[in-house]
Amino acid sequence: MDNIPSQDPGWTRRGFLLSAAAALAAVPGLPADPAEAAAELPGFPPDVALYRSAYRNWVGEITADGLWACAPNGPDQVVAVVNWAWRHGWRVRARGAAHGWSPLTVTEGTPSGAPVLLVDTAPHLTDLALRGPGEVRAGTGVTLEALLTFLEEHGLGVTAAPAPGVLTLGGALAVDAHGTAVPARDERRLPGHTYGSLSNLVLSLTAVVWDERAGSYVLRTFHRDEADCAALLTHLGRSLVTEVVLRTGTNTNLRCVSRTDIPAGELFAAPGSGARRTFASFLQEAGRVEAIWFAFTEHPWLKVWSLSPTRPLTSRKVTRPYNYPFSDNVPAPVAELVGRMTSEAAWYLAPLLGTAQYEAAALGLVATLSADLWGPSKNTLLYLKPTTLRVHANGYAVLTSREGVQRVVAEFAAFYRERLTAYAARGSFPVNGSVEIRVTGLDDPGDAGVAGARPPLLSALRPRADRPEWDTAVWLDVLTLPGTPDAEAFLRELERFLLRAFDGGFALTRVEWSKGWAYTDEGVWSDAEVLDAVVPAAVGEAAWAEADAVLDRLDPHRVYGNAFLDRLFDGSAG
Repeated sequence: MDNIPSQDPGWTRRGFLLSAAAALAAVPGLPADPAEAAAELPGFPPDVALYRSAYRNWVGEITADGLWACAPNGPDQVVAVVNWAWRHGWRVRARGAAHGWSPLTVTEGTPSGAPVLLVDTAPHLTDLALRGPGEVRAGTGVTLEALLTFLEEHGLGVTAAPAPGVLTLGGALAVDAHGTAVPARDERRLPGHTYGSLSNLVLSLTAVVWDERAGSYVLRTFHRDEADCAALLTHLGRSLVTEVVLRTGTNTNLRCVSRTDIPAGELFAAPGSGARRTFASFLQEAGRVEAIWFAFTEHPWLKVWSLSPTRPLTSRKVTRPYNYPFSDNVPAPVAELVGRMTSEAAWYLAPLLGTAQYEAAALGLVATLSADLWGPSKNTLLYLKPTTLRVHANGYAVLTSREGVQRVVAEFAAFYRERLTAYAARGSFPVNGSVEIRVTGLDDPGDAGVAGARPPLLSALRPRADRPEWDTAVWLDVLTLPGTPDAEAFLRELERFLLRAFDGGFALTRVEWSKGWAYTDEGVWSDAEVLDAVVPAAVGEAAWAEADAVLDRLDPHRVYGNAFLDRLFDGSAG
């Protein structure tokens, strides 16, 4: 962290953007004063740790101070807390690492003293145990790094996972978190693996739900072949899951090769252009690809993972994750530019920042011998620490056929480049981070190995029965520093393009729940048409209605929710 400038009163925003280590949102706050707690939370379960806490989402765009929070030591205490909240008219928000952007946990403007109780899962809901061959029972507060480490120790693993190991399992499942993977040429899916979201690996889950006969909230286990389970697999924060059983398979060794020498014009070329080193060509060969395209640069950072049982001669063996220190610890040139842009409003430096980020990656890969890595899957799948640069990210999944991937990528890249150039020509630089492109399979319920299993109803990767040729999702994210002028207007144009270009013809756009979407010219998560019509239609009106009905029945008192979720599902701000 020596490259990060020291803190001073004028460095507040820069300090937050450049380093997460100082304030992970899941860290408990100040212990409760007994008299104050008794006055504000009368009858609160006495054995549950209670404290005041601030809430900060990943990039600090959503904040709330002075909220009450607690850390139940197990599922029974979670039940006691939820029943207390129901009886006293409070709402419960499960909190893990707060590594998200959208207001699914807490909404901006939530005042200190609001009847909102944060339930921290990370301190205690972390049990891990093998339940049977290829099955692991996990508390939802366990981090993905801890889960994947445990699996690795038992010869097990997953096909793909999100890059940040700090994510809690419960948070990842709530928003259908994913990695990047589809079958490579001649590759067959291994038993216990999936190319879809982590939610598609769930065999059963235990949640705190309303029981009409008991007249209270209780723990209930839902199995993958139960209809109600489909709504809980990706519940967006409208439930509270304490434990899951996951299907896993034999661990694999992966090789990850990074390249920075292929021009964007070639990598993202239109189909039929004659370009050879295209995004789709690497996908066909290896099945696991990610492109990171820094703003105003011409050579993306391309990562290509491939199955490799033995170490290639040119690869460096890695025995732990997070092997890109130049990315996780912000280099001095990048930190200096970010500081000037955010403190001096020097947003015109965006092209220089893009070049600095590209050069940091290109040179860092060489300097750290990390351009060709090999090892157990966890060690190349997890590569992002909380100390990385914090930026706002929008997010969409474009469903299409495998043959349609290059067309989606090419059309997106052409529009993005044209609009970014047009904005720059008039002196506006709305993007100063990168474009990130990943590709996954869809949530095939057969991967769970359970007869009668259904895909997660609200997952962006849920297949469309009327479009069986759609077997792939292209994930598109644009990253920029929070507060960047014209960012919302630019991202609104981009969103409108995606919805128009991929409207269900050869491809369909769905939102990525944890990221930014529903843009207006001034804000995000606020466009009425997207919230009321586009999102339900893209999910599928029947699936949307079914999930809403199930989640309402399991929580008729709306203990789990906030104003944003009320607005999203009911069209109200209640």
